Amino acid sequence: MANLLTFSIVQSALELGFIYALVALALFISFSILNIADLSTDGCFTLGCAVCAMITLTGHPVLALFAAMLAGVCSGFITAFLQTKLGIPSILAGIIVNTALYTVNIAVMGFASNVNLFQCESIFTWAKDILPVGPSKLIVVAVIVIIVGVFIGFFLNTRLGLSIRATGDNPDMVRASSINTNLMIIIGLCVANALTGLSGGLLAQYQKSCDINLGTGMVTIALASLIIGESIFGKGGMLKRIVGVVFGSCLYRFIVAIALRLNVPAECLKLVSAIIVAIAIALPYIKQQSLFRRQRRAAKTENRIYIEEMQGRKEE
Repeated sequence: MANLLTFSIVQSALELGFIYALVALALFISFSILNIADLSTDGCFTLGCAVCAMITLTGHPVLALFAAMLAGVCSGFITAFLQTKLGIPSILAGIIVNTALYTVNIAVMGFASNVNLFQCESIFTWAKDILPVGPSKLIVVAVIVIIVGVFIGFFLNTRLGLSIRATGDNPDMVRASSINTNLMIIIGLCVANALTGLSGGLLAQYQKSCDINLGTGMVTIALASLIIGESIFGKGGMLKRIVGVVFGSCLYRFIVAIALRLNVPAECLKLVSAIIVAIAIALPYIKQQSLFRRQRRAAKTENRIYIEEMQGRKEE
């Protein structure tokens, strides 16, 4: 294991794990809290990446991150509008927005398939002047994720956040309480996609480039991180669930790093991601079935012992 995971690989896995954790937290809000399958994540991630890259080129890296979040809010609003005002199912709404965002993203990038940021300053280059050179990037992304995690935990425990959570659990009850469920869905998806846009913006500055296909498969990665975290940490308080999502994202990146160290071809990483998601989704069911079989075997053993005791008493 020591040969597989060197210090640089562990650091890189943690850095990417924290960056992708923002997408996993976005999916946590849309999928786990609102019970909505938002398939616009791939396009929204690239949108945040593209917007951030273009504004970073002008020399405003911090403003670029806020612009990426605002772009994500716009994407989330359109997705929610299609669902709530036009009656389009959530899955189809996500597919429509994701398809439309491809043209939007390439237009934002000046109709180029990629943008180079190697000559630009970013929050990571600024951090090198202040923080230790080695872990400077890790410290930056960790601080951002901690701030976002605290904000989400606080937000979801406010009156508005509790209404959003209730909308995902029982929309009929929420409507009976005179709460506008459509508004709750719009706010929830806007917040979720803002996190997705922020993640894309951070990745653009982290790797100093933006590609039109960068967000492909992002839903799979985020879903894997989300389910891995929930499988390990289980259900609990909001803070525990948020920590579980972040941990799941970092663990996923470690798995990918190990796969790369084992010389798994880069073309097979999507297959590896799909396998990880399948295992993570099936794990709770496998645990439940295993517990059921143990209980059934225990019941059969007790029943057999009882029958043997009764037969022994009859013979006496």
